[in-house]
Amino acid sequence: MAKRVLVLNGPNLNMLGMREPEIYGRDTLADIRSACAAFCEAQGWSLDFRQSNAEGELVSWIQEARGRVDAVVINAAAYTHTSVAIHDALHLLDCPIVEVHLSNIHRREPFRHHSYISSVATGVIVGFGAKGYLLALAALEAG
Repeated sequence: MAKRVLVLNGPNLNMLGMREPEIYGRDTLADIRSACAAFCEAQGWSLDFRQSNAEGELVSWIQEARGRVDAVVINAAAYTHTSVAIHDALHLLDCPIVEVHLSNIHRREPFRHHSYISSVATGVIVGFGAKGYLLALAALEAG
């Protein structure tokens, strides 16, 4: 059976390529989606790739994923540092969760150093730009 992977993206990631490229890079979210789709296709996996600026929508998608996906890759963006609701929804999942950040959040402003996601994540990838998503998928492939 093909692995079902859900990739979730939080607020402002729809602005990638335009928003602070010196921090987040020049790749757009569409570029990242294409790279993830190519990786998943090569593995024979299905990919559901989504982005929302709304915390509640992300929570709903995570709840809907329960029992329906084999893994979640999440870049919760600013919600990483603020959302107990996303933490609690992810905690309900019984599958690997990989937290991804384009920038190294530990080298940035102090408020970005804490993640509500990390404590429920299987692993965390930070600071590798758009390649972080592929590193997350490769980690899932490795098992």
